[in-house]
Amino acid sequence: MTLARILTIAGSDSGGGAGIEADLKTIERLGGYGMAAVTAVTAQNTQGVFGVWPLPPEAVQRQIEVVVDDIGVDAAKTGMLGSAAIVRCVASTLRRCGPIQFVLDPVMVAKGGDRLLEAEAESALREELLPLAALVTPNLPEAETLTGLPVHTRREREEAARSLVEMGAQAALIKGGHGEGDFVEDLLFDGRELSVFRAERQQTTHTHGTGCTLSAAIATALGQGQTLFSAVTLATRYVRAAIRLAPGLGKGQGPLSHAAGQAPWI
Repeated sequence: MTLARILTIAGSDSGGGAGIEADLKTIERLGGYGMAAVTAVTAQNTQGVFGVWPLPPEAVQRQIEVVVDDIGVDAAKTGMLGSAAIVRCVASTLRRCGPIQFVLDPVMVAKGGDRLLEAEAESALREELLPLAALVTPNLPEAETLTGLPVHTRREREEAARSLVEMGAQAALIKGGHGEGDFVEDLLFDGRELSVFRAERQQTTHTHGTGCTLSAAIATALGQGQTLFSAVTLATRYVRAAIRLAPGLGKGQGPLSHAAGQAPWI
């Protein structure tokens, strides 16, 4: 069987818990072949982001092009893009290299509160990248920023999901991890139907990289030919397992266990 070829377009997390590091671990664990176009290098650990160095847009563009030209891409995902210039560069490159189904994770703020997307890049993301997405996966603050709508109740989140599809995305997954209560609800709107993925909230600080991991898992499943509903089902189960089995590293927001119970190869 041919491996699904999955490209992550995102920033590097030196702590290994999020960004391309988390993406590549996820893609490998779920049976895909991972490739990366790095958008920025960060000095980062479980306690915060201590430096960000964006790559030139032409470097990001070239990374995508050479991978598509030689190896090919079955699905892609975007994570931290940082600037309006990189957002526009990624959008134009995907259009030129496409059609490529991709998952847009609109990374705006890190777990510790550090901003990872320039304010002026938000409109570029809405206008140029969102309409290309097979799925957009905002958390609650990101959904509110992208749509300008409140997202406190399920009804409001449903409206936000519908709004994101009206803005051009083929589907939207509103993640409920930033909400309150004993259960986490992720709400999927595929352009026709609404589905709710509900699970008991795990009381832990080891959740660094959950958004990156989820979007990478969905992209991998889509690249393997799964339906959107099946891909989201698999991805949410995988993330829950990765949180439950977190290794307990660091002094702050710790990383997940991307092995998710798999024994090391010896």
